[in-house]
Amino acid sequence: MSLAAHIARPPALRAALIQALALLPMLAVSYLFSRLGFPVSLLSCALVQGAFATLLTYQFGLAPWWRPIEFLFPVALLAANGLRLPPVVFLLGFLFLLGLYGATFRTQVPFYPSGPAVWRQVLQLLPPGRSLRLIDIGSGMGGLVLELARRRPESHFSGIELAPLPWLLSRLRSRLSGSAARFAWGDYESLNFGAFDVVFAYLSPAAMAALWLKAEREMRPGTMLLSHEFTIDAKAPDKTIAATSASPALHVWYF
Repeated sequence: MSLAAHIARPPALRAALIQALALLPMLAVSYLFSRLGFPVSLLSCALVQGAFATLLTYQFGLAPWWRPIEFLFPVALLAANGLRLPPVVFLLGFLFLLGLYGATFRTQVPFYPSGPAVWRQVLQLLPPGRSLRLIDIGSGMGGLVLELARRRPESHFSGIELAPLPWLLSRLRSRLSGSAARFAWGDYESLNFGAFDVVFAYLSPAAMAALWLKAEREMRPGTMLLSHEFTIDAKAPDKTIAATSASPALHVWYF
């Protein structure tokens, strides 16, 4: 792989590169229309750039959900500029999004919060009558871990989160509620899955292959890997709990 290809590998960088590349044909089309006597507005330029960027997502192999983002991004920038907001508003917005989604740049795992329906499914899967150690990798704002710690006080529940803002909120929620749940800030790759009886993940399709390799290498016999919504290509789940109307399926692998 060339250096340029390696640098442009993360989807966020490819998306930014696509917008930069789309600028050139947009300028060419705008120049041509102006020479032919057609009026060229900033909005029309933004729409043309968005259209070229959308076409380029096919060439760069981005997931389909990037297409509306690429199309609307120039229009959104134009609209934000028209609001004439103070620069500090954009800075605060950037810092907030960085704290919430900044880790996505590296992990390709967006902020995916689970809900009470999933928490109840996980609780039903936990073997009763004994103390367990469960880790939620990518624990977000800590909802699952806090709920399980409340329902099963004899067990040890923890979460790890790389995005600073959700991690901070989960720590605050744990402290304020007096919960025994614990939350660490970092990458789950630094953990040894062998220290846990249950590993819960709500990641993204891009992360599942690496997750399985780590689980296969480190998890002990008699333990469980749980994945909400996303499956593993290399290994079909041993059990799948059917999705409810409000929640995708929960997949289970036994070791």
